[in-house]
Amino acid sequence: MSHKLRQSLEPWIVARRKHRLSHAHVHMARELGMNPKTLGKIDNHKQEAWKLPLPDFIEELYFKRFGRERPEKVITIEERLRLEEERRAARQEAKRLRRVQRESEEPLTETSSTSTSSSGLDEARTEVGDST
Repeated sequence: MSHKLRQSLEPWIVARRKHRLSHAHVHMARELGMNPKTLGKIDNHKQEAWKLPLPDFIEELYFKRFGRERPEKVITIEERLRLEEERRAARQEAKRLRRVQRESEEPLTETSSTSTSSSGLDEARTEVGDST
């Protein structure tokens, strides 16, 4: 797994366990732009009766912003990591194939381009020489 991507999603994994959130709640919180490190401030600690429990609070905010109760498709953090890793591997493979193709074409294009450019120069010299 990509270390940088894993590092950026690690706080969400910790927050999911710590605050007992479902994958859907984590997905909604990420779409809302919440910070996983500050979810503890928002969470009801049973001392503040006026606060909603964190999952209910996330659902309420999500409904206000997007007008629906749940995301259309919930992608878990682990699934997101796997998909990103597959995309990255596919990009690297495509890049490697382009390099191999470019290296196999270079000798052919260099010889043909130099021969055409030198013959073009010769033709231009003869034309210039003929006109003077």
